[in-house]
Amino acid sequence: MNVIMSFEKDLEEARDLADIFEVVKSAVLRKTGQSRGGLMLGLADLGNHPHSFLGGFFSTGSNVIVMNRNPLDRVAETKPDLYRAYAFHVLLHEYIHSLGCLDEEQARARALKISKEALGDDHPATLLAADVNGFMKYLVYPDYAWKPDDERMELVKGFDRSSVSYIA
Repeated sequence: MNVIMSFEKDLEEARDLADIFEVVKSAVLRKTGQSRGGLMLGLADLGNHPHSFLGGFFSTGSNVIVMNRNPLDRVAETKPDLYRAYAFHVLLHEYIHSLGCLDEEQARARALKISKEALGDDHPATLLAADVNGFMKYLVYPDYAWKPDDERMELVKGFDRSSVSYIA
């Protein structure tokens, strides 16, 4: 089985965001030799704008990737078969930031390169990395812009499980 087929299969079989993140980490390690453990994932309502979106962010000096719950919910409603690819794309981009690549354009270029090498040119995650604009109708709620009243973050349990060397 070639490498692309392996990562595609692993992503297709992912059951949750933690599984998807394991595919991200494996792809990054295989393609760059870089890794980082001890990350957490937070889900938060970061708002919505019909013509743009914030998929997530990584705060420098922290160990938390934050994903915007709104695009995750929207893609689950409008195009569920895109969910894993979208989550892979956002987690990959933010994981690259966590590895020290703070420049946004460089992070985008690295995410595209890793997606192509791991999943192939035509995989939805690669297409998202190449140009997210074609997917906006699946990611944002049309005609509604809002900033959340409650910016509380929910931590995802068991997120970076391959970095844990003990059982609690």
